[in-house]
Amino acid sequence: MLEELHIFAVVVEQSSLNKASVQLNLSQPALSRKIAKLEEELGVELFRRVGKRLELTKLGQLTYDYALEMRQRHFRFLQSLSEFGYAAKTSLMIGASLTTLQTTLPDLIQVLHEAHPEVDIKAVTGKTHEIVSLVRENKADIGLVASSIDDPALHCVPLFDDHLELVMPKCHYIADASGISMRITDLNGLPMILFAKGTWYRIMTDELFAKYDLKPDVRMEIDSFEAILRLMHTCRAATLLPKSYIRERMLADNDLTVIPVKELLGTKRTTSLIHHGSEDMNPAVRLWIDEIAAYFARRSMSQPV
Repeated sequence: MLEELHIFAVVVEQSSLNKASVQLNLSQPALSRKIAKLEEELGVELFRRVGKRLELTKLGQLTYDYALEMRQRHFRFLQSLSEFGYAAKTSLMIGASLTTLQTTLPDLIQVLHEAHPEVDIKAVTGKTHEIVSLVRENKADIGLVASSIDDPALHCVPLFDDHLELVMPKCHYIADASGISMRITDLNGLPMILFAKGTWYRIMTDELFAKYDLKPDVRMEIDSFEAILRLMHTCRAATLLPKSYIRERMLADNDLTVIPVKELLGTKRTTSLIHHGSEDMNPAVRLWIDEIAAYFARRSMSQPV
């Protein structure tokens, strides 16, 4: 039953059999059979279907709470074993692409530290193909990349979808207009600071400009979001940032605002966690992967589109 409880918890956290099957590397029919087996063993209905959504029953919520408790007890058990000489994993090496280093890695490290302060977390950065190689060669336990990876040697867990947003100083003449929104063609000739070439984020930006034949007035190209934020007022320039990087406090502290541009919603990219997925994976690493995926699933459900 422990395996079925784990699978059930992942389905709840992903709110989708399809997404859960990707994370668990199970076919959807096999996943459905596991859930049906658990319902049969418990003698209760765990989900009800509301349209295309899965909704927990009251007994399903009770079972999910128990599954989370068992997950934590399992990790504490591994820690106890380590005190008697069992080689439990106490460190985690994370490979992060240049974009996820600034948008996703800080939140991930905070979540893991709060849940497991004893874990020694290390990180290495690089371009996406470099992170893929590190994970494939077992030089990193997991990788964070701002794309979906199709590699037969790796398992790819989608964490959340991201898109670009237009950000500019509040004192800019465009931002100063109350309730303003812009068309994508308004980016023509607009003074902008762009991220340096070589990341998915810049590739997506260049693809956007090519698609709509846009020629903004590019003042600078910098490989640091923080540096871009500091220079926007000086250069009287706008920028395009991943939605995952934008925080209300960040906007307020830098006197910036987000300007709605409908077409930017189409610049979607999926940030993913990659790992080796082998059967001999350390149980602690597998647990951490589940907790990371659960955290981002909850965050995606709580945030407006």
